[in-house]
Amino acid sequence: MPFNAEQLNMELSLEQKFQEKIDRDERIEPRDWMPDSYRKTLVRQISQHAHSEVVGMLPEGNWISRAPSLRRKLGLMAKVQDEAGHGLYLYSAAETLGIERDTLIDQLHTGKAKYSSIFNYPTLTWADIGTIGWLVDGAAIMNQVPLCRCSYGPYARAMVRVCKEESFHQRQGFEILLSLCQGSPEQKAMAQDALNRWWWPSLMMFGPSDIDSPHTQQ
Repeated sequence: MPFNAEQLNMELSLEQKFQEKIDRDERIEPRDWMPDSYRKTLVRQISQHAHSEVVGMLPEGNWISRAPSLRRKLGLMAKVQDEAGHGLYLYSAAETLGIERDTLIDQLHTGKAKYSSIFNYPTLTWADIGTIGWLVDGAAIMNQVPLCRCSYGPYARAMVRVCKEESFHQRQGFEILLSLCQGSPEQKAMAQDALNRWWWPSLMMFGPSDIDSPHTQQ
């Protein structure tokens, strides 16, 4: 293809205007021009986030029928329903970037797309459900609150509601563990065992150092 100076200048002008908008802390909307690398990074990040919300329902949903009381069962059902909603918000945000939801799901099923590996750990006891709420959702909140101010409008707006609901999930998890810690010696031991097993995986949710991340330059 022959070199087109006019097209190159137009591209540079659009990229400059895009960067100026970012520098003014304005939101990028779906119909705005954006660099291909920006769009690609958003699709990767938002889809991974959506997949994690959906996959995250599985270990907790496994305990709905085994919750120790009707109150706990209702609370866990509400949480799993929230996580499903988070996945839907985020898939919708990803679709505004021009990718089909079926494509995103296919990428998850084929292993091309990633999700948070913490959901591969087994939930062995009821205390695991409390620990996930307190530690895992707590780590997620730390990672996700800054996304409410991210540059892409649909993602930022979706994250406002997601973070509010995650805060409820964290309080719910803390209350489950608190009840166990005020219970019998067996319940206290169960809570301590769950905490021991989930502590390091929860810390790993913060990811590698920027020096070790392949995406830092983006």
